[in-house]
Amino acid sequence: MQTEAAVATATTTGQSQASGRLFALLFGIILLIGGVYAGLHLVQDLSGVRAHSITPFVLLGVALLIALGFEFVNGFHDTANAVATVIYTNAMPPNLAVIWSGTFNFLGVLTSSGAVAFTVVSLLPVELILQVGSQAGFAMVFALLLAAIVWNLGTWYFGLPNSSSHTLIGSIIGVGLANQLISTSGGTSGVNWDAAIGVFRGLIFSPIAGFLLAGLLMLILKAVVRIPALYRAPEGKLPPPWPIRALLVLTCTGVSFKHGSNDGQKGMGLIMLILIGTVPTAYALNGAVAGSQVKTFHQVSVEARQVLTDLGATTSPVGGDPRDQITEALRQRQLLPSTVPALAALIGEIDHQVGNRPSLRSVPPDQMGNVRNDIYLVTTAIPLVLAKPDLTKQQTATLTSWRGLGTLATQFIPPWVKVAVALALGLGTMVGWKRIVVTVGEKIGKEHLTYAQGASAEFVAMGLIQAADMYHLPVSTTHVLTSGVAGTMAANGSGLQWATVRNLLMAWVLTLPASILLAGGLYMVLRHLF
Repeated sequence: MQTEAAVATATTTGQSQASGRLFALLFGIILLIGGVYAGLHLVQDLSGVRAHSITPFVLLGVALLIALGFEFVNGFHDTANAVATVIYTNAMPPNLAVIWSGTFNFLGVLTSSGAVAFTVVSLLPVELILQVGSQAGFAMVFALLLAAIVWNLGTWYFGLPNSSSHTLIGSIIGVGLANQLISTSGGTSGVNWDAAIGVFRGLIFSPIAGFLLAGLLMLILKAVVRIPALYRAPEGKLPPPWPIRALLVLTCTGVSFKHGSNDGQKGMGLIMLILIGTVPTAYALNGAVAGSQVKTFHQVSVEARQVLTDLGATTSPVGGDPRDQITEALRQRQLLPSTVPALAALIGEIDHQVGNRPSLRSVPPDQMGNVRNDIYLVTTAIPLVLAKPDLTKQQTATLTSWRGLGTLATQFIPPWVKVAVALALGLGTMVGWKRIVVTVGEKIGKEHLTYAQGASAEFVAMGLIQAADMYHLPVSTTHVLTSGVAGTMAANGSGLQWATVRNLLMAWVLTLPASILLAGGLYMVLRHLF
């Protein structure tokens, strides 16, 4: 069985050194171009922002660095899993493998929809999202990111493939609980448990599915594909036969691409919260929504108001601010008598601000943040109305259409954010891949990873991440792939190193409570500091 030292010595040959220097140079060029691209677009977006002091820009810079630091550390853990099989089967030299994986992570992030990013953000308390530019909002973002980075670095140091998804979601729960605990207002909401349970289902189901499906695929391969070389461990530093090598490179490419399309989105959602909180005039609304889309938004707003007016005809008119009525319904997570007329009133106000404009970019700067918050409130509360059993198909379609247009107006990811996140992920993979790769390749099974085992684990991981993307759910690449490797070891009769399995399970079990306590404590401290 290879050791970490053996992996290091694989880079000492002349060919490996030359390819390492070449690909390091190429990645450096990509990093430079991407950094310049992201920087120029950020400066361009901020050029029209008017601020009374430099403080918002300082906070923005610090927060962006910490957010990209989270994605950098994420590269240690999750992307390293994608390259473990090709490195340990000698299908690709380590330096080439991490560059290759980073490139397809980059492409995966760029082509992602952003839906997973906002699924994660939706777990946060409503009032913190609405007040993301306040002291509490900044404390929230910094606590989330710092807690996730600290726990990820700790588990990386001990070579444990920990889930960045679990860490981030645990941090969100910690902030929500702390916000509810220290608030002096009885109307403060905590964690959105309905959304959290849906996310937990995906995170819990995926490693179980990874173990079972990868083991099943391994058994099917052994029964159907009669190629002895496929089931042998690598011999020394020799690469596998080219068909097997192509298969391993293909599955590594798929996992890397899907990892970028799912995991890369988690940091993007938090970066958008940072941008909205510090410079709402530039990022509160999607300036790309213009022309016919704004006209459609106006028409659907008129129809949605009529639907809500009909539904709320038997209730008393709204008293006071409709925003407070809707926020209270969201806090209680149920439809109150005043909720439907309040939604009708607030949609009318939104339509007055937006409906007669050529684009969302033309909304007055001082109204950008308020309009975004109003749209966010309505889109979040509409599902309460859609749950009513007496809605007609037309009423359901109208409200769903308004919610979709509202989501388009507020949930968007600028291309430069995707580029910055992709680069941070790729750089993290290059710097910190070895510790996690050693665990995946050597310490899960009692025997060396075979070609078939590596291909089976990565093929299943690729499919499960794709399924999670379809349902807009975050999933842990780490959990899926390491569980898949364990499943193939069990199916092959290779045996498991139970000391490593025990350590992995302990890390997985402790991640949620540890990140909850870390983020909750940091949030309380930062609330006082800010």
